[in-house]
Parts: sequence; structure tokens; C-alpha cells
Amino acid sequence: MNSDPYLRELTGEIVDAGLKVHRALGPGLLESAYEHCLAFELSSRGLDVERQVAMPIVYRGVRMDAVYRLDLVVRKEVIVEVKAVEAISPLHEAQLLTYLRLSDLPIGYLLNFNVKLFKDGVRRLRS
Repeated sequence: MNSDPYLRELTGEIVDAGLKVHRALGPGLLESAYEHCLAFELSSRGLDVERQVAMPIVYRGVRMDAVYRLDLVVRKEVIVEVKAVEAISPLHEAQLLTYLRLSDLPIGYLLNFNVKLFKDGVRRLRS
């Protein structure tokens, strides 16, 4: 975990908010439902949350707008990708690592809500 107390507290809030949403809703819903509820939970805790953030890429010197969308960006510091899948795959992790690299943000979370125990669906990645 990052030694920066601010980031440690922020990421702790994100995981705790995810746990609260998972306890209330359980597995089996669409990703969009978890995303809406998680954004609400984080906002209710006083955190700045942006949903469906467009992330441009630069290809051969040309900026391509709105090619990708980040599920959530918390305080312009942490990317949160919401999943409702059987299991987090290496492809999901690679996607988040690419998002981190392209956005220059330091930390990202994959939160999979389609699990019995929420802790089994949490992956933290660093750029």
C-alpha cells in the first residue's frame, strides 16, 4: 500500500464504500447499477467523483477524443473500474494498467461485485 497517508485514507474509503454497496445489493446485478450506487456512496462521503470520464488517446500525434471511458475517477487521483463478472481476468488488469498509464493517475481499483465475498473481487493496481 502507498506510504502516503492521504492516498491510503482515500483508497480505504473507496474499498469501504464498495463493501457497503456489495453488502446492500449482493452479486447478480448489472455493472451500471453498482457504478451508480458506488458513485452515490462515495459522493455521500464528501468525495469528488466523476462518472464515465472520457479519456482521449494520442495516436500518431493526433488526439482521439472519447475513445475510452473510465467508470469512476475519485478526487482526480484514483480510477475505479466497476465489474460484475465471474472473475477478474488478466485482460481486465491490463486494461486498467493502460488507463493508468494514459491518464498519469497513480492508483486504480478493479471492483468486481459479482462475488460472494467482496474482498475476493478487489484488485489494486499501480501505474
